[in-house]
Amino acid sequence: MLRLFSWMKTKTRSFSDEKIIPYVFTLSDGPMLFRDLLKTNKMYQEGLKLEGKIPGFRLSIGRSYLVFIGLWHLFILPVSIVFHPFLAKIDCHLLIIMAILFTGMFFATYAIFKEYLIDTVALKIIRHAWENHFPHFDYELHAAEVAKIYSDALEKEIPHKNMQLYILDKLVEKN
Repeated sequence: MLRLFSWMKTKTRSFSDEKIIPYVFTLSDGPMLFRDLLKTNKMYQEGLKLEGKIPGFRLSIGRSYLVFIGLWHLFILPVSIVFHPFLAKIDCHLLIIMAILFTGMFFATYAIFKEYLIDTVALKIIRHAWENHFPHFDYELHAAEVAKIYSDALEKEIPHKNMQLYILDKLVEKN
């Protein structure tokens, strides 16, 4: 059972990466600048909202709604078919209240879906830029450390032209 769940999770993630993300997002082919990488990594590590603050991608709201409506229907149609005999006998006032609740759930889950997509693409862009600017440092091990060093550099008002050298020196010192 665990193997099946793991397989489904892998297939879902690959479908999302290969089909949904390229359809919903427009990604830039150009590399991310070093200062943009530092700023974006810091925001990502601190858990801040990333929508509209990361250079290199644009979300198509219309396409994201289309994808979400398709996914929503994959969930809601089988449930409504199974519960149809019960729903057919319910009072219409209760059905109106249920419709209001499901509409609220639709928009709330869309917000979660959109944030998930943005975080996924942001991490993908950050990792790609990380390979360009920090090829000798593993992202998983050093991302939080670089965010902290960057915050310290901003507090110390290190000039941008010296920022890369400052961060690399601090990374080498700690390792």
